[in-house]
Amino acid sequence: MLFKEIEIPIANESVKGDLTVFAKMKAVIIFAHGSDSSRKSPRNQAVAQYLNENGFGTLLFDLLTPEEAKDRKNVFNIELLADRLVVATRFLRKLSEVREEVRFGYFGASTGAGAAIKAADLISVEEEIYAVVSRGGRPDLAGDSLNTLKTPTLLIVGGNDAGVIELNELAEEKLKNCILVIIPGATHLFIEPGTMEQVSKKALEWFEQQLPEALYQFPEMSV
Repeated sequence: MLFKEIEIPIANESVKGDLTVFAKMKAVIIFAHGSDSSRKSPRNQAVAQYLNENGFGTLLFDLLTPEEAKDRKNVFNIELLADRLVVATRFLRKLSEVREEVRFGYFGASTGAGAAIKAADLISVEEEIYAVVSRGGRPDLAGDSLNTLKTPTLLIVGGNDAGVIELNELAEEKLKNCILVIIPGATHLFIEPGTMEQVSKKALEWFEQQLPEALYQFPEMSV
């Protein structure tokens, strides 16, 4: 396993990222954190570690520069956040540590979920994102991309996350290839005992299930 901190160029600046890769990886999952968070989010780090333990590379990175993060409007600027995801994806594809044939997926939390859906929709066919997972997300913020995204998408919501459940149910109706999973007893941040473990397991199952059968064979996901 190789862990390294990287600098991802954006315009005249850069943002920091924590990259974990292997000689043989099932895929690389790029994380998009939500508002009031960063690449150091303990919840996203827990999911990333679980994916690493099961053969997936990961990238957790700051979508905004420290100066940009001071402006509250930027954490809800889905166009900007989605663009950063696209930039990070293209940057990773050029790294020598990442083989050309490796597939990429997105894991988005809160507002980052809206950005992940929009970025997966905007990226070119050649750069295709093969799967998306949303945790406690705001997929509604992806706007028209909900109607056009073809990437298999898993929406994970806490059973006690009032309001967000309804937003995810509406998004599920629009997305063409989507499953909504509700974790009983969980609130928006999944701080209840055992709930983040359930999120990690559901995310792993989804990312495994969507891999091409020619590469991997996995059982059907338990919903």
